[in-house]
Amino acid sequence: MSPFLSGTFGNPSGGHAVARAAKTALEDAREIVAARLGATPAEVVFTAGGSEADNLAVKGAAYAARDAGTGDGVVTVAFEHKAVLAACDRLDAEGFRVTRVGATADGIVDLDALRDALDERTVVISVMLVNNEVGTIQPLDVVADLAQERAPRAVLHTDAVQAVSWVDVAQLTRDVPLVSISAHKFGGPKGTGALVVRGGTPLIPLIEGGGQERGLRAGTSDVAGVTAMAAALEVTVASRAAEVGRIAALRDRLVDGLLGAVPGAFENGDRARKVAGNAHVGFGGVEAEALLVMLDDLGVYAAAGSSCSSGATEPSHVLAAMGIAPDAALSSVRFSLGYASTDADVTVALDVVPEAVEKMRVATGAL
Repeated sequence: MSPFLSGTFGNPSGGHAVARAAKTALEDAREIVAARLGATPAEVVFTAGGSEADNLAVKGAAYAARDAGTGDGVVTVAFEHKAVLAACDRLDAEGFRVTRVGATADGIVDLDALRDALDERTVVISVMLVNNEVGTIQPLDVVADLAQERAPRAVLHTDAVQAVSWVDVAQLTRDVPLVSISAHKFGGPKGTGALVVRGGTPLIPLIEGGGQERGLRAGTSDVAGVTAMAAALEVTVASRAAEVGRIAALRDRLVDGLLGAVPGAFENGDRARKVAGNAHVGFGGVEAEALLVMLDDLGVYAAAGSSCSSGATEPSHVLAAMGIAPDAALSSVRFSLGYASTDADVTVALDVVPEAVEKMRVATGAL
């Protein structure tokens, strides 16, 4: 990033030499991102992160369909990221027919419910590729087939923000017109993301003004952020196969160790259908938020719910959509592993977490 925060500081929309250098860097980054996501450079729209990309996809496609008079149905899953769910709430308030289908206890979209929710006037379907809390990989190929069969007018969108580090997004989303990513989930900077818009999918822009990003997202481009996102994406894709195997082994050691060491511990979601970096474990009789405070003091950093809603005392909407009881949901913790994780980190967690759970159970009379 540093060259674009100092000497090459130009606005890529300008015409002088410094601006042209910034424009070249911006378009070079666009080519890299496109190639790694299985798109063309003209199909990549840079955004300020995954939430903006989700909003542009869901609202933009719905508004375009309304303007064209093709329908009013929007279908999503109850355990989507809040950026998708909030966008759908807005559309609901504006008169669209919004349906939120449930999920199975394994953490997979209920495909029968999805099939029943689709009809000829469905115009947007949004199903995430990897769930942001329990890490389960959704069957997008089946979703795409259902869309073609039951809702031929619909545009399919997937929030792939949690997927890039773990699965081949280019392959798994090849038939998906709209794909959201966010740089900070694969080693890039916060506040930078992209939306793949395949084949000229009609969208109404949410941010208008300067005409950047082919008129789909106005505003001076963050050249440093976009360049860094492209660099991180290249490294991530190149090292993914080796890293996934290494991290999966660490995750399995962590989860199996916790389940073996803590009486009444349980795992949320089907591990066989999860990405490698997700360890989602519940500890009966323990309040997750209080446990997180204790773990934080002991140097183990985890989360309850999603990063966007940590600190809330209500059960996770993801676990609720999976049919998990509120008390079990409120005792569940998400441990995330990634490229920086080591065997030593897992050893520390296996030493610290069981002891912390036992102390909390004793203090609350649950043991």
